[in-house]
Amino acid sequence: MEFLSDTVVLSRMQFALTACIHMLWPTLTTGVGIYLVIIEGLWLKTRNPDYYYHARFWSKLYALNFGVGVATGIPMEFQFGTNWAPFSEAVGNFFGSVIGFEASWAFMLEAAFLGIMLFGWERVNPAIHYLSTILVAIGANLSTVWILTASSWMQTPAGGEMVNGKFVVHDYFQAILNPFMPFSVLHMFLATLETSLFVIGGISAWYILKNRHTAFFSKSFVIALAAAIAVAPLQIYVGHLNAEQVYRYQPEKLAAMEAQWNTVTAGQSADWSLLALPNNKAQKNDWEIVIPNALGYILEFKEKLTEPVLGLKEWKPEDRPRLIGVVYYCFRTMVAIGFFLAALMFISVFYWLLGKLSQEKITQQRWLMRGWMFAAPLGFIAIDTGWIVRCVGRQPWTLYRQIRTVDSASHVPATNVLASLTGFTVTYILLLIAYVYFGSRIIRRGPNFNLPVPGIEVTKPAIDTKPGEFLPDERPVEAQQ
Repeated sequence: MEFLSDTVVLSRMQFALTACIHMLWPTLTTGVGIYLVIIEGLWLKTRNPDYYYHARFWSKLYALNFGVGVATGIPMEFQFGTNWAPFSEAVGNFFGSVIGFEASWAFMLEAAFLGIMLFGWERVNPAIHYLSTILVAIGANLSTVWILTASSWMQTPAGGEMVNGKFVVHDYFQAILNPFMPFSVLHMFLATLETSLFVIGGISAWYILKNRHTAFFSKSFVIALAAAIAVAPLQIYVGHLNAEQVYRYQPEKLAAMEAQWNTVTAGQSADWSLLALPNNKAQKNDWEIVIPNALGYILEFKEKLTEPVLGLKEWKPEDRPRLIGVVYYCFRTMVAIGFFLAALMFISVFYWLLGKLSQEKITQQRWLMRGWMFAAPLGFIAIDTGWIVRCVGRQPWTLYRQIRTVDSASHVPATNVLASLTGFTVTYILLLIAYVYFGSRIIRRGPNFNLPVPGIEVTKPAIDTKPGEFLPDERPVEAQQ
């Protein structure tokens, strides 16, 4: 296998591995952080102990995600120095600053107040605790802002120019607010929030199917559904706006996303391939299922295009993405999941309006609950496939049309990279197994209704129970009402 002796390919594989696995955990910390702000706000407003117990329960999963996210994220960033040193040296004037902002503005803010959020319930004033929760959520989401700023700048470099092999910044604000940045940040923010909402809803649906704490978890299910009403459709629209940016600024990526080999000139209508089998050598699709005249409606909401859609044949093979099939199907996977989650949300709202999601009837909606459990991991798949489209579709450039990937990799022996890739693979798999074990244990045990509620006297269980097994009437009296 030739790729085992190719330093660039192995370095790309290593970064893809660490990025795709690491992405699983910040996704939840950013989204669940916002959910915790909502839940604790409801607790302070209503003093309903159910919301307090929700905050304590979901914060356990937040802490687990934060810990594993840190463990997987630091090695990923170190690769800019170990595997991609020429790239870091060339763009460090801007790229290094932005990555530093993510560490100092976002990670440090989140880490500084995380301890108060997790352990300060009975040690600090409720207002201070709530402020800590808000700051943790802000810190988590600032990471999204800075990471997507850096990534967007790699897609549409702005604010400076290459001088003697190095990028010289003339305008930091222009570089930060590069063309891809606004919609990319919003798209990723909505993706993390939507994924978190369906994870929360899916876990709640599991409890409801098991008939455990039904009244309690019906609250978290309905809150997740209510938030998804706004997030799921908006995410589809923002995703379309991102595609328009690709259409405008990265035509070869759009051609790869659509397996479009031949150029469609302005003023013509164009078919859209629903499924296809791209053949890179023959520069055509071996087979495809097309929808006539649909591409114009997708890109411009009209049949005939006002701008040409360039085909892959417009570029030399070395100047266009090579893994066309990967880009093509990852894009369709992401889009399909987005529409599935939106459809599930609309069906759930229909059931809600019919009164079938009340505490008395929600346990009867078994297929709907199974649908939410099935949807729980789909957001992670959509995010990873979206990042594959974003990064693989940018090839062969690291900094778009400025620095090639082959010139960005460190000059180290392929055997060294293969050894580190193997080590990362084993380590990340072990971390994933540990996360699944401890996460499932938190879920199996369920919320601890024996925790003291600030300002409220808690009734003690009348019978002995296993850890995490509590009957509904063992909660505070206020929570049963």
